[in-house]
Amino acid sequence: MRTRVKICGITRTEDAMSAINAGADAIGLVFYPPSPRAVTLAQAIEIVRVLPAFVSVVGLFVNPDYDQVSDVLNQVHLDLLQFHGDEPASECEAFGSPYLKAVRMRPEIDLLKVEKQYPSASGLLLDSYKKGTPGGTGEAFEWARIPASLRNRIILAGGLSAVNVEQAICQIRPYAVDVSGGVEREKGIKDQDKILAFMRGVESADRKTD
Repeated sequence: MRTRVKICGITRTEDAMSAINAGADAIGLVFYPPSPRAVTLAQAIEIVRVLPAFVSVVGLFVNPDYDQVSDVLNQVHLDLLQFHGDEPASECEAFGSPYLKAVRMRPEIDLLKVEKQYPSASGLLLDSYKKGTPGGTGEAFEWARIPASLRNRIILAGGLSAVNVEQAICQIRPYAVDVSGGVEREKGIKDQDKILAFMRGVESADRKTD
């Protein structure tokens, strides 16, 4: 099965198109103002407007209130919500939209337990843990911690780049991979060459694991 790819932290239309033209399946828009990759509603509307058909748009939130998410959904087409905070399943489900639950891989995390807590999630997005940072740490975690029984529901994130994505896919065989900082020129600005190199790594891994 082909590994799906999401490129997150998109802030410009040209970066969105670079991602899609390189073969990405989804883009991520960050609706968390403290993040250097956050977008305004106006930016998000413009980015979504230029996307071709069959591209998924994921909106990332961190412990949002109901009105914040509703306001975004009323103005921006999102295919998936992605929750990066401490939101319980009931809050993730409150909007009637498919969602991903991000899990920061602290040492004590039991993924089998987390999976039971979020049975309605479309998948679990696994990110590295860094105190005080909800995501985008640029650091990888120990992939062997992922139970084999969950790997087809996993979106693997955290420190991925063209350097290690092939190894990650060959080792874990996740449903999808998610990258942000690993394909950037600077925070919030993507690098087309890095995106292309990342996609080549994914394609190479898929050929080896086919």
